[in-house]
Parts: sequence; C-alpha cells; structure tokens
Amino acid sequence: MKKIKDLISIADLNKQEFIKLFSMAEILKNKVKKGVRYQPLAGKTLAMIFQKPSTRTRTSFEVGMTQLGGHAIFLNSQEMQVKRGETFADTARVLSRYVDGVMVRANTHQDILELAKHSTIPIINGLSDMEHPCQILADIFTILENKVKSMDPAKWQKYGLNRIKITYVGDGNNVVNSLMLATSIMGMNITVCTPRGYEPHPWILDKSKQLCRKSGGKFQILHNPDEAAAESDILYTDVWTSMGKEKEENARIKIFKGYQLNQKLVSLAKPDVLIMHDLPAHRGEEITDEVMDSPNSIVFDQAENRLHVQKAVLMYLIK
Repeated sequence: MKKIKDLISIADLNKQEFIKLFSMAEILKNKVKKGVRYQPLAGKTLAMIFQKPSTRTRTSFEVGMTQLGGHAIFLNSQEMQVKRGETFADTARVLSRYVDGVMVRANTHQDILELAKHSTIPIINGLSDMEHPCQILADIFTILENKVKSMDPAKWQKYGLNRIKITYVGDGNNVVNSLMLATSIMGMNITVCTPRGYEPHPWILDKSKQLCRKSGGKFQILHNPDEAAAESDILYTDVWTSMGKEKEENARIKIFKGYQLNQKLVSLAKPDVLIMHDLPAHRGEEITDEVMDSPNSIVFDQAENRLHVQKAVLMYLIK
C-alpha cells in the first residue's frame, strides 16, 4: 500500500487506509488497557503548531507521542516568528530539518496547504476552517465500536454499514465537512440538517457525491430537524458558533434555536440512538444536559478515541 505523505483532508484516505488505521487503533487501545508498553516512535519528534485554543487535540497528540515513545513540542503561533511575518513556507522548510512530523491547528486551511507544499515531512491537519479529519476518524471508529462492535471489514459488510442512519443537526462547519467525506468513503448513510444558507461547503457536497458513487454510500441535506431525526441510529451535533465566527454568535443563536439536540428531538430517533458531540459543548445551546449526560451518550468515548486513532495516524505517517 502506498503511504500517504500528509493528512490534510479526510479525502486523502481511501477505505483500505481507514481499515488499516482502525485496525491499528484497536490494537493500540487494547495495549493501553492491558498496560502494555509499546514505543515504536522512540526517538521521533512531532511539532505541534497552534493558532487556535485546544484541549483534546493538544492533549491527545502529546500523550499519544509519549505513549509511543516519542516526543511532542508545543509551538504557540503567538510566540513563533510567523507572528512577525515569517512565511509558513519558510517555517515548513526549517521544521523539516528538525522534526519528523508537524500537526497544525490552523486559522485557515490554506495555511496547512502552504506548510505541506514546502515540507519534506508529514503534515497533519489538527483542525482548519475547512476540515477536522482527526476528529472524524475517531468518530467513525467510535460508531463502529459501538454499533458493529468490530473493526473487521467482513463484519461491517455483514452488518451493512449503510443501515446505520447517522444524522448531524447543526452548523455545516468543518466537522460536518469531514464527516460527510468520511461516511461517503466508507459507504455509510448520513443526513445533514442545517438552516438554509448554513449547508456544508459546495466542494464537500460535490466530492461526497463522487465518493458515494464509488462506495455505495448516500447523503441528504434537510432543513427540518424533526424529519431528519426520525429513526436515526446516531444523532450528532456541534457548536453553533465555531472559532472565528464569534461576531455572528448572537445571530446564530436565533437562527439555530430550533436545531437543539434535546429530549424532544431524541425521542423521534430509534430507542437505542447514540448521541455524539465533538466537544467542547455549549450546554443549553446546541445540546441539553439531559441528552449530553444520558446513557445513550458516547460523547466521551469519542474524546477518548481521539488518542487511540491519532496514535495510529502517527504510526502510519511517521514510523
């Protein structure tokens, strides 16, 4: 299998690479549970550039590198020379001579593309305004873990992945962009429900159509939350106001008011529906406490699986 250089978009991966990563993540997760020391990245260093705040991304990548025997360096963009005008191209050229990979949490997708263009080491998108691929890899892993209870593709086929109705309710942001691409690659079934004018990026819609033609997956865009939630196996939401959109917050709260993941909406889904949120959650806005803390919630499973799946990504790209 040809090794990918970077993970910038979820579409940089094909289904076979999903299978490889999920299989490795399952192995790594089991090693942690058993207390087995496994350090294939000993002597390797990951630089982590942050233009945006982070809890899960920083912690999971830093802990992941440590558990794999490597080292992670935190680079706050406010303390780097890029703040004083150094280009991302020059930053990429320098870091390529120091470290074995770069994870970047960027203001714009273009910044990540610029780093990748001029680097000779793997670049990992830890979040951009366009996509959040590491989050969504962990999310798909979590769905398979909870619904199919296996990372064996033969069992996926027997179960029928397109039978799992995944419904995302909320803003058509970077998270749903990557979620649409991932489910389209995997041949899964997703409904995206947003207010009009807040749908996923047009490129994402076009790319997802192409991927679905190959995989047998399907998606639909709806604007009525009750219609979208009906008979869902998964209900997923995210904040209504992403980082960088703070000036729109008051307007968005009014526009998205009817898109809250609350018990009324959950009651329209299947009785065993699973609740997902990529965190951080604005409790009382896009999701209620009652739903977030319910027995159906796998929100914190998602958060944990960031660690295991990202370790698999690090091994795949850096080892």
